[in-house]
Amino acid sequence: MDLTPDQAALAVERHDCPNCEAPAGSACRTRGGKTAAKYHTPRFVLVPALREELEIPVPADRAPGRAWKQQPALAVVPAPRTERPVRIGYARTSTARQELASQLEALHRAECHKVFKEQISTRVKVRPELEKALALAHQFKEAAPDTPVIFTVHELKRLARNAAELMTLSAELQAGGIQLELLTGPLTGIYDPNGMGAMFFAVLAVAGQIERNYIREKTLEGQVIAASKGNHGGRPKVIDDDMLTFAVALKDKGVPVPEIAKKLTIKVGKNAGKSPSVASLYRALAEAEAEAAAADDGLPLRPKPVRIRQAGEPLTAEEIDLRDRLQAQPHPNAAGTRRG
Repeated sequence: MDLTPDQAALAVERHDCPNCEAPAGSACRTRGGKTAAKYHTPRFVLVPALREELEIPVPADRAPGRAWKQQPALAVVPAPRTERPVRIGYARTSTARQELASQLEALHRAECHKVFKEQISTRVKVRPELEKALALAHQFKEAAPDTPVIFTVHELKRLARNAAELMTLSAELQAGGIQLELLTGPLTGIYDPNGMGAMFFAVLAVAGQIERNYIREKTLEGQVIAASKGNHGGRPKVIDDDMLTFAVALKDKGVPVPEIAKKLTIKVGKNAGKSPSVASLYRALAEAEAEAAAADDGLPLRPKPVRIRQAGEPLTAEEIDLRDRLQAQPHPNAAGTRRG
């Protein structure tokens, strides 16, 4: 910076602050009503000689940290028009073995005003440095709408991990009027969302919609295939069909539902080995009764066809298990009968 701190402060204060709305002639202020320690970036970049600086401190005679007071107003200097663009660079690697050096060198050769870099896994959705870079690009554009602001990356894959994320970022750049620059790859060049590059952003938007439709179609197709195999998604049943059959049989014998719940064991899931809650059992029994009632078509009851067991035909394992469990349950009136 060729200006002294006092000269820089005077140059900055010739402009209104787009951030805190401090008028020309006064220092910037904080949200708490104090004089800021440094001028806001969108304000000092309005001074051509200070655009390359990272920060401009507020001089001590403005009493930074104390209650802000408006100083005598100055004539506002209109924001300078310049054809020199502001470039914000971003570099990223996903593993420790990858080097940032080549990306950083290319970004510096492109004369980026500021470069943000980070080493972060592609599995991590939040990228703090990328968010900071985008925020600064928006600040520059808001402070000087007529100045081209370019978001520069070494190659497209450094900007986004997948097509969906690329669509989101491109939409954000397009909404802010920020250009996108790719230094290498088949799409090398600068794309202006409000100029010739608008077609590039439109193609990205269409590609994003196509990918979302494809993902949705594949998801629905997978659900149909899974359903055809008996997998309807969701958590496994707490009370399966075998447990429900056993519970209905005990209930028909007069066994109280709380006692039935204690005799059941959940087979799968995080509660495997435990008994289901009484509420779950009541709900399962009620659903079974509702299904049975819905199946009744209002016609006279018809005998259900049954398979005639041949003489000497052994019971199946399930039939033996169900028989043994039913026989092990005493009838509630058995004790009273014996006492009589």
